[in-house]
Amino acid sequence: MPMPSSISTRLHYQHKSLVDMIDGLSDEMIRRQVIPGKWSIFENIVHLQTYQHTFTSRVKQILENDKPSFTRYTAEGDPMFLDNCTKSVREIIQDYLSFRKDLYTEISSFNERDLAKTGNHPVYGKMNLLQWLNFFLLHEAHHMFAIFKLSGELKKG
Repeated sequence: MPMPSSISTRLHYQHKSLVDMIDGLSDEMIRRQVIPGKWSIFENIVHLQTYQHTFTSRVKQILENDKPSFTRYTAEGDPMFLDNCTKSVREIIQDYLSFRKDLYTEISSFNERDLAKTGNHPVYGKMNLLQWLNFFLLHEAHHMFAIFKLSGELKKG
């Protein structure tokens, strides 16, 4: 099965909503923890940015190995997440957008055989690359919605 347009379109455009959602917010506001004990907008963005790298690594493992199994990802256990929390908002967003462009270009070139390859998720079990892509995009959308809600709280003062 070729890549459905519902996946390729979201992969190409979904992340671009981020810039509009945080428009008008200062760096201080983006880093502010609106809900005590919950991630700020910035931490959500860093998570999306760093998980893109993890996801790309997993896709490569699925393509190069026979049905690899993965452990559960946690941002707090990812040294890249912790390191990137010290960077500027601009640096993180720039990497997020440019890395996504490369990710989209690479994944758009996959053939049906590539998309049928599988890897084992620790919670959802055996998934082919199309399912992994849907999982990635739904996970991203979940965090985008969190950012949307936090941004709304900050903008209403």
